[in-house]
Amino acid sequence: MNKTILFSFFFIQNFIFAQFSERNLSSENWQFKNSKDNSWLPAKVPGTVHLDLMNNKIIPDPFKDDNEHKVQWIENENWDYQTVFKVSSKELQNNNIDLVFNGLDTFSEIYLNGKLLKKTDNMFRKWSFPVRQNLKTGENLLQVKFKSAVTTGKELAKKVPFTMPESPRSFVRKAQYQFGWDWGPRLVTAGIWKDIKLEFWNNAKIENVKIEQKNLSDKDAELAVHTSIITHKEGKYTISVNNTAEVVQLKKGKNLIYIPFHIQDPKLWQPNGWGEAHLYDIKVSLKQKSTTLSGETMKIGLRTIELVQEKDEKGRSFYFKVNGNPLYIKGTNWIPADSFSPRITKEKYRKLIKDSKDAHMNMIRIWGGGIYEDDEFYKACDENGILVWQDFMFAGSFYPADETFLTNVKEEVKDQVNRLQNHPSIALWCGNNEIDEAIVNWGYQKQFKYSENDSLQVWKDYKKLFHEVIPYSLKEHLTNEKNIYWPSSPSIGWGHKESLTEGDSHYWGVWWGEQPFEIYNEKVGRFMSEYGFQGMPSLETVKSMFSGTYDLSLQNPVIKAHEKHSRGWDIINEYMKRDYKVPTDFVQYNYVSQLLQARGMEIAIEAHRRARPYNMGTLYWQLNDCWPVVSWSSIDYLGNWKAFHYQAKRSFEPMLISVSENDKSYDVYFINDLLEDAKITSKAELIDFKGKVLWAAGATDHVAANSAEKHLEIKKENFSTVDLSSAVLKIYFGNEAFTTEKLFFFKKPKDLKLSKPTLSIKKISPTEIEVSTDVLAKDVYLTGEANFSDNFFDMLPKTSKKIILSRPLEKVEVMSLWDVVEN
Repeated sequence: MNKTILFSFFFIQNFIFAQFSERNLSSENWQFKNSKDNSWLPAKVPGTVHLDLMNNKIIPDPFKDDNEHKVQWIENENWDYQTVFKVSSKELQNNNIDLVFNGLDTFSEIYLNGKLLKKTDNMFRKWSFPVRQNLKTGENLLQVKFKSAVTTGKELAKKVPFTMPESPRSFVRKAQYQFGWDWGPRLVTAGIWKDIKLEFWNNAKIENVKIEQKNLSDKDAELAVHTSIITHKEGKYTISVNNTAEVVQLKKGKNLIYIPFHIQDPKLWQPNGWGEAHLYDIKVSLKQKSTTLSGETMKIGLRTIELVQEKDEKGRSFYFKVNGNPLYIKGTNWIPADSFSPRITKEKYRKLIKDSKDAHMNMIRIWGGGIYEDDEFYKACDENGILVWQDFMFAGSFYPADETFLTNVKEEVKDQVNRLQNHPSIALWCGNNEIDEAIVNWGYQKQFKYSENDSLQVWKDYKKLFHEVIPYSLKEHLTNEKNIYWPSSPSIGWGHKESLTEGDSHYWGVWWGEQPFEIYNEKVGRFMSEYGFQGMPSLETVKSMFSGTYDLSLQNPVIKAHEKHSRGWDIINEYMKRDYKVPTDFVQYNYVSQLLQARGMEIAIEAHRRARPYNMGTLYWQLNDCWPVVSWSSIDYLGNWKAFHYQAKRSFEPMLISVSENDKSYDVYFINDLLEDAKITSKAELIDFKGKVLWAAGATDHVAANSAEKHLEIKKENFSTVDLSSAVLKIYFGNEAFTTEKLFFFKKPKDLKLSKPTLSIKKISPTEIEVSTDVLAKDVYLTGEANFSDNFFDMLPKTSKKIILSRPLEKVEVMSLWDVVEN
């Protein structure tokens, strides 16, 4: 044999037996069918059975019309998926071949060439197992057979001697919101919802990498890289971390390796508003001699974070200290961005996170009834300086605590913590959403006639799951000692006075309790992790609810079907009557419902921020939607900003002016979330709706860093001769670097004596316009097939405002609150 050919042969053989490689089986030709049928139809992976049925025109789009109820039969059926893929003889020469499912929803049996490999029972777990002995050269048949999660959940529920609320969803480890919520449809899915891969490897591979931040100073970041390595062949290997390399002796099987690593003169990862969210590239590779066997690349951020809870004269504090400084938390709650999560794109994740950043947010809470989000979500948060409050996926029910369920949860925690913990955005791990409160306050025990032993068992199971199993599993798999675990959000239900003096609070006296918006000024807790009010989505999104022609009417059954709260319309109407004239025209009603939502949330957010440092966080419910719907969101399903999101951007400004009214005065607060003091000039003016200045006061002032302080007290007697229904208080402060302004109206919108504004729009460029008015224009609303840099804003008499458009428009329509008042 020719020596060159012989050398090449051995080189190829060594290369094959040394390298790690993988194949994505998601791109193979997949098929699916109802297990009762014999006819196979084309399927997409990742995906869900509903999407496959839609793509094959078996069912209508459940987001359209009132189609949701037409597809409920799907959840009770069993569904089979299969594909045929080829394996070459060279691929079979690898010592190890693993089949990896990153997500199966939910109860399935996996067969390879007719042999049962695994049964699965958790949507949130990664399933991986060796299959080399089951593969053959040429064609291989892979089948995944899904059982109905509803049917299986009912069978599991029978094993408990008392009725569990929300049964059967609490017995199945899958996305709880799929069973229906007061903002989302019931669409209980099944399918291969994440990628499938074949992994080929020989001598060794990296299983997992965890980066521990041991010590952080201005001069040095002391880190430790913890790697888990699976070895097929024992021997000497080299592990490299960027430019640091270490030779180690590995035994056959699993090896846990610890490598110290330093970054000199580190740059901190800062939350949004405090500076750059700086990220470092870390590359970990495994070599044998000169051949790279396996590797992982990730981005990390260097920062410190702690949750401070200290007793004080009013209760106990609850705030986050980031990089040594108290951080006032401004943000929102996140639900899955689609009822069919496989179709949430990277672009949709990034836009929603960018929209949050642009609204000056620094934290998002991932609510416990959804999913552990895709890696793209956390990457976007890392890059934009958005901290993540991560709930584990348990929400609003009781959950079992038998050994099988607990073992399943332990593996779920392991998989998700291993996947997510290197993200600098992860700030807190929370056991559940509202389960402590559900047990204590929601009356399920009485409703389902629990015995005393039944009630004790529920509490015992709760403690076992959320105070033992999850935190112990978390500690076992986390590398950083200071990672924060919080058992339940809220820690105390909103009906108890302690909910406002310690821990985190979900305050629902507004909306559920139908208390007036003004109660927000009194009901301020240490950390407000949920509160909210509903508003309609954009007109574009309302129209998307229809499959064909649409009739925009509040009586239209399609529009009614896209309000999932049983009393939603009644509550909106009641609040609207309190503050606005209720329009009969649908377009105007849509507009006013958005203003109503924004008004309530402005009162809440600013009450929270004025109460600093007693209150140190405000996370409103909710950022986004999973389908076109009337809901608490500030951004609708199609990505349009509702009036509320524009208001959130104003109310979350790092330098904010806020006015609080009491019996004798109007108290003006200056709020500074930045880490630097500011010397400013401030001024207050009382202006009538035609532009006349009726009263004025000014001062040179100083706004302390990281503070909220009352800077001006205006006696009500100063305005005793003024008709305040025709006047607005303008307060502003600033210096050479910035200016901040606030308009404060003394009366509710329905009681304002508005004049008809002459609103004109001047085109400056294809994507920039200038809006101007002659008299006060309240809640100026721009419409067109584009997004606007600002909207639903107030304009003082004889002023103009420049607006950036997301795309060129031939025409922009404009209206204001006067149009509703007069019509």
